[in-house]
Amino acid sequence: MNDYQTILVYALPVLFAITLHEAAHAYAARYFGDSTAYLAGRMSMNPIKHIDLLGTIIIPIMLYLATDGKFVFGYAKPVPVDFSALRNPKKQMAWVALAGPAANFVMALGWMILALLEAAAGVTEPFFVRMAQAGILTNILMFAFNLVPIPPLDGGRILTSALPHAMAYKFARIEPYGFYIVLALIYFKILNFFVVPLAMLTEFVLRTLLTPLSLLLS
Repeated sequence: MNDYQTILVYALPVLFAITLHEAAHAYAARYFGDSTAYLAGRMSMNPIKHIDLLGTIIIPIMLYLATDGKFVFGYAKPVPVDFSALRNPKKQMAWVALAGPAANFVMALGWMILALLEAAAGVTEPFFVRMAQAGILTNILMFAFNLVPIPPLDGGRILTSALPHAMAYKFARIEPYGFYIVLALIYFKILNFFVVPLAMLTEFVLRTLLTPLSLLLS
């Protein structure tokens, strides 16, 4: 497949991945007492509500084409969450943050089931086979990347929730610079030492969970 066909293969998995990731944050926030995302219309499965034209579409495509697919980075509109409105802000911040990666984990599981069913049914059409593979890869990488313990990534919020109050306050102060720190870690390939092992472990866990289904379909 050429670059443009590859972009089409990834389009649906990526849209699902970012939409359900952000929607999961919104649903979790409302469950724990914050209706900010709900009132802003962001507690939605509609991809348009979560797509950032520059971060979700233009930048990833340009990076993919410019680097021959070796480097892709993008982002969606972050769901607005007022952590102070949660019933137990420090504790429940972690659950709201974890909801996004958890959604990606479940979606990776779903795409993996689809890939197994395609193989069992003898589906060989490259577009559909590669789309299932793209769904697995996209969601595993989103799961691992978002757990990087640097705010404003979900892992940073989870770590902030787990730290003692004084340390959490100091750690949270790096959030305005977090995006630039993450970009630097990506550029120098330092982030790979966290993301790659976690992604490999996640894939192993998913395949282990689906071993009974795999054996049943073989």
